[in-house]
Amino acid sequence: MNISIRFTRPTIKLLVQRLGQGYAAGDLRVVRRITALLLCADGKSMTEVAETLSVTRQTIHNWLMAFMVKGMDSLIYRWSRGRKPRLTKTQKRRLVELIKAGPQEAGYVTGCWTSLLIRQLILREFGVLYNRHYVCELLHKLGFSFQKAKFVSDHLDEDARRKWQKEVWPEILRLAKEKNALILFGDEASFAQWGSLGYTWAPVGQQPAIKTTGKRKGYKVFGAVDFFSGRLFYQSLQERFNSERYQLFLCQILDQTTKHVILIQDGAKYHTSKATRAFFEAQQDRLTVFQLPSYSPDYNPIEFLWKKMKQRATHNRYFPAFEALVSSVEEALAYFTRQVEEIKNLMGQYVNSLTVTAVAV
Repeated sequence: MNISIRFTRPTIKLLVQRLGQGYAAGDLRVVRRITALLLCADGKSMTEVAETLSVTRQTIHNWLMAFMVKGMDSLIYRWSRGRKPRLTKTQKRRLVELIKAGPQEAGYVTGCWTSLLIRQLILREFGVLYNRHYVCELLHKLGFSFQKAKFVSDHLDEDARRKWQKEVWPEILRLAKEKNALILFGDEASFAQWGSLGYTWAPVGQQPAIKTTGKRKGYKVFGAVDFFSGRLFYQSLQERFNSERYQLFLCQILDQTTKHVILIQDGAKYHTSKATRAFFEAQQDRLTVFQLPSYSPDYNPIEFLWKKMKQRATHNRYFPAFEALVSSVEEALAYFTRQVEEIKNLMGQYVNSLTVTAVAV
């Protein structure tokens, strides 16, 4: 015998509301029971619903009969003195493996985990429904934290990156020791007059608003930081970056030191143009150049300096005139010129790991 059941819109709305409350409370019994009612109301047979929820057909029949007699009161369970089900140590280890593998490996379309998605994963894999707030607590205990994701280029050449770590970087260190040279990580950055946004405290529901002129004009900076000393070399300009200005910046660096310079740069066009290559050849007695792997800004420590620069110079700042932007950027440059230890620290654990690798080799 199969029962056909239809609910009014107010009843469905109330059931959906109670379903949300059941999820929030981590009450698996209520969630399963309401899901069964909604599936039956959607035209599914009791047999189909039973298979979906992995219960007997008689259980679905009992739930329907109870709801027809008691209505919403049939969804109230007596308080249980028993302890809520918890994941075993083995299940927790398996959960860590699943999370580290990523949502897509687990069959989801997104690239990042949320607490709600992990709660769904735990329910699917282990049959345990946790309160979403407890899921966050559990994740902290398992060694996870809530972080902002970053984009990684799908053009990464992993072989080239591994070669950089295991072969090129040790060679750079060897050459620097042989020539008593500076190792400079070079790059450039543009600071926009319309400013930049950063995190700030504000009342709940009231998004902070920062004034902006909207003018698409920027103050540009060539920069290079020394791996060993944390010394900052820079040259600021209002014109566009090009090969000629890049060469002038490198000449300025060579004028400020008598040491041989090992320059590490990315593949920007003015870094690798015919004119710039000719400049490198003419300066080879004082300048040796190494190219970073393509699409690898994380291999260049000065990228962290630019982030710090923008936090100090342009985040949540209003620049009604271009001169105000110039003054702010120059103040930040002067500050970091004095903070050599901070710059060395900004090189981060990545550079330290390269050093360890080089020593091991």
